[in-house]
Amino acid sequence: MKSDIEHIQEIEVVSQQGSSQRDPIVVQSWLRCLDKHGLDPTTRAEAYILPDAALRQHRQRSEDLIRIARSGIDDLYQLVAGQNYVLLLSDAEGVTVEYLGEEVQKAELRRSGLYLGAEWSEARAGTCALGACIETGEPLIIHQSDHFDVTHGGLSCTAAPIYDTAGRLAAVLDISLLSSPVARASQLLALNLVRQTARRIEMANIMAEARADWVLRLAGSPDFLDVDPQAALRLDAGGHVIGMTNGAARLMARALGQDWRSGKGLIGRHVSEVFNLDVGTLEGLTRQHAARDRLIETRDGYRLFAHAIEPRRSPTPFAAPARALSPELRDLAGDDPRMRLIAETSAGLAHGSMPLLIEGASGSGKSALARAIHSTGRRGPLITVACETLAEDEAAVLFGRGDPRGHVSGLIAAAEGGTLVLDNLEELPARLQARLASLLSEGRYRPVGALRERTSTARVIVTSRAPAPAEGLRGELYHRLAPARQSLPALAQRLDLVAVVTKIFARAFATSVSFDALALAALTRHTWPGNLHEVEALAQTIAASLSPRPASGVVLGLQHLPPLLQAGAAGPQTDSAAMLRHLLVEHGWNISAVAAALGVNRATIHRRMARHGLTRSAKAISRKPRPS
Repeated sequence: MKSDIEHIQEIEVVSQQGSSQRDPIVVQSWLRCLDKHGLDPTTRAEAYILPDAALRQHRQRSEDLIRIARSGIDDLYQLVAGQNYVLLLSDAEGVTVEYLGEEVQKAELRRSGLYLGAEWSEARAGTCALGACIETGEPLIIHQSDHFDVTHGGLSCTAAPIYDTAGRLAAVLDISLLSSPVARASQLLALNLVRQTARRIEMANIMAEARADWVLRLAGSPDFLDVDPQAALRLDAGGHVIGMTNGAARLMARALGQDWRSGKGLIGRHVSEVFNLDVGTLEGLTRQHAARDRLIETRDGYRLFAHAIEPRRSPTPFAAPARALSPELRDLAGDDPRMRLIAETSAGLAHGSMPLLIEGASGSGKSALARAIHSTGRRGPLITVACETLAEDEAAVLFGRGDPRGHVSGLIAAAEGGTLVLDNLEELPARLQARLASLLSEGRYRPVGALRERTSTARVIVTSRAPAPAEGLRGELYHRLAPARQSLPALAQRLDLVAVVTKIFARAFATSVSFDALALAALTRHTWPGNLHEVEALAQTIAASLSPRPASGVVLGLQHLPPLLQAGAAGPQTDSAAMLRHLLVEHGWNISAVAAALGVNRATIHRRMARHGLTRSAKAISRKPRPS
């Protein structure tokens, strides 16, 4: 094994001349460490373990993934048990949110960073399996002196990425050794094991989301097609791809000539663009037919065996099952019961064509919900019209202009085959509103100066700031929109206010953010008249003013908030629904723990929960991280 000095000298040579001896993935990572992250190979960086509050946030965000991955990672750990391997599951930021290791090695594992809450991003730890996997999106081995930092030179780490059904990197699975044989090839078996486990976790995830949709599972051999497929696609009733495993993304990208890392360019494509089949032929690919007879071919000539799984039917037609939400709708729903119901209703309406009305105060998320419905419906262009910007004599901007010599398209025509969002329709002049009636009822409109109406296939979504019927909104339009009306709550009314605010601040800081007790009191007391817009502006302002900014794990106190919010924080506000729910989630809904934290008895907590209508949801609840 090379000495520390020799290792540092090799990195310097690589930075100037490149290397023919190291794996190209390692060389590229070293160069990123030097050029992108500004790391110094002569500086030792000890393992960084996140504070408990920051770790809780990372674990809560990864809660669904941990639940689905649990069986897979337990099985993998059993395969390598007794060989001193440590298993780590990190989120997309490189923070370890799940950990399995030998109890006798606990102290040494924590010192080395092979532990719950350790951050292994490349910017923090240099070249390492977790960090390089996040950067490249590929399974890989980082063995001993492959590590950039000499602190980690004894470790041997093997990692594989886990992608969500939209094609985004969601997590990384890693198995590591504190010490291992010198030969790098000794870890090839470990590489195959983590790659297979990551694939199975992705398969379990897509099957969990696809209860009401077709699933097309694929394999190169018929023998294991039905029990251990290599890839899977989730299809809507029309045959459009609405979910995929990474293996399927790579197949699609190759057939379409695209980059598999761009999930947005693959989601929404019709299955017939990739394979020589259509929706009508899926029935012939079910298990009613022999696996060897279920052979299909990609458009670029690659042959595969297929297993089509039909949508699950509800056994009781009167009890509607919970809808599987798209990532966009799930993100909007957060953990608020009212928003979850809105998201589920929107998921049911997304694939239809009837006009929708979304009402709510400014900043409550109307435009975001409209975009999520559009994205979930997998339609064409999304055209948004700010109705307050159109004057009465600008009808042609919206409807277009027609005369004997030709037709000039307007915004309605531009939305053909997609979605037309009429933002704050009550602000549109009454005469222009009147022209919209036939568009909402019959899908037809008449351009300015035209003698004949034109047909539109655009889906119309209307937003309104005021509770309907809004002042300024024509009655006949409201009555056509009312059957599919969604009313968004103000931010201050949401039970997951703390989680929403925390997520917005984390986005502004580009790292995890938590608040101390007084800051939380101020945030939950504030009425947030500007709703999400106000939170976003506040987060960006504080992020810009905080210098120097910590690399990760930002903890904000009352002193960081503006005077207006500070004035409302005389002490922790324990009686608000948002604060109480935050404490319940933080303590895993342990009533005794919450009562002890607030200095009250259990009966008081139960009374407050009943007053606010707080109940533990069926969804998996976050737990306190394991004690270190």
